[in-house]
Amino acid sequence: MWVVLYHYSAQCFPNLDPAQYTHLFHKGYLAVDLFFMLSGFVMTHVYHRAFSETVTPQHYWKFIFARIARVYPLHILVLLLFVATAVGFHLATGASPSLDDVPLRGPESVTAFVANVFMLQGLKAGQLSWNYPAWSISVEFVAYLLFPFALAAIWRLSGRAKVGVALSLLAALVILAGLSKGNFDQWDGPITLARCLPEFIFGTLLYWVFRAAPADSWFARDSAALLVIAAIVVCLHADGPDLLITCLFGAFIPIAVLNTGTFAKWAGAPALIWLGDVSYSLYLLHGFLQFSAGKLLAYFGVQNHANLSLGSSFVFMGLMVGTCLLAAHFTYFGVEIGCRQYLREILDAQIKKRRAKMSKSAPSTRRISAPA
Repeated sequence: MWVVLYHYSAQCFPNLDPAQYTHLFHKGYLAVDLFFMLSGFVMTHVYHRAFSETVTPQHYWKFIFARIARVYPLHILVLLLFVATAVGFHLATGASPSLDDVPLRGPESVTAFVANVFMLQGLKAGQLSWNYPAWSISVEFVAYLLFPFALAAIWRLSGRAKVGVALSLLAALVILAGLSKGNFDQWDGPITLARCLPEFIFGTLLYWVFRAAPADSWFARDSAALLVIAAIVVCLHADGPDLLITCLFGAFIPIAVLNTGTFAKWAGAPALIWLGDVSYSLYLLHGFLQFSAGKLLAYFGVQNHANLSLGSSFVFMGLMVGTCLLAAHFTYFGVEIGCRQYLREILDAQIKKRRAKMSKSAPSTRRISAPA
C-alpha cells in the first residue's frame, strides 16, 4: 500500500504530491528494500532445514518450481492485460490495425514483452517494462536462483563469521549509497542487483538473529518495537538517508517477529492479515490500473494530469486504490492460490510418476527365509 500511494500521489496525480509537508510518501520506494530483506527472512524460515546442510538437485529444483508457481501466473496475467488494454485503446482511437504500429523496441514493445515472459525485464527496466513495478520480482528471481547455495554456505558459519558477512553486506550497501548518491530508488539496469542481492541475503542473517535472540529479551517488548517504528517514521518524514532507513528496517524485522506484546496483537489484526495476503496482487495490479487510468483520461482529453483539480485528483486516486484492493482480493484467491495449487499438483504428480518408474526399474531385493 505504501508503494501504491507513492506512485499514485506524486507520479499519477502531481497535484496530490505531499512532499512539501512530509516525505513519508515520497520515500515509498524504500518499501521495496524492506520487501527484499523480509523476503530473505521468510525464505530462510521456510527452507533452512532443506538447505542448511547441502543443496541437492531435487530440493533445488523443487524450490525453484515453487517460486515460479508463486510469482509467475499473476505476472503473466497482468502482462497480458497490459497488452490487451494497449491494443484496445489503440483501436478505440479509430486507428486501423497494422503491424507497422507495433513497436519492436523500448517500453511496451515486442522485445519488452519477450523479456517479461522470461522475467528478464529487471536487468534493463527502463527499456523492457510493460508493468514497471515488476522489475523487482525480476531481480528477486535472480536472488531465488542463488538463495539455496547462499543459505547452505551461511548456515554453517560460526557466529563471528556471520557477523563478518553482515558487515560485508553493509559495506555493499554503503557502496550502493555512494554510487547512487544516497538515492536507493534504483530500478533500472544492473545496479538493481546491487540493491536486491545484499538486502535479500541480509534477510537470511536476520533470521539467524531472530533464532539466536532470547525469547524474554528486551527486543520482544513493545518498547523496542515502538522505538524502532518511531525512528523509521521520523527519518522518513524528515527525508533521512536511505541507507539509515534501510538499516532500521533490518532492525525492525526481527524485533517485530520476536514481539509478544500489544504490537504483535495489533499486527495480527484481520485487516492487516488480509492486506498481507493480497499484497503481491496489489503490487502487480496497481501499475496496470495506473496505465489504464492514464489511457482513459487521455481518451477523454486529459493529456496532463496536472490539469486535474485537487478534488478530481482525490476522487480518481480513491477510485484507483479501491479498484486495486477489490481486484487484488479476487486475483489472490482466483489466480495466486488457484494456479499455485494447480502447478504444485502437477509437480507432485511428476515426482510420484518418477518414483514409481525408479522403483520398477530397481532390482528385486526379496528376502529368502532360512530354515529354522
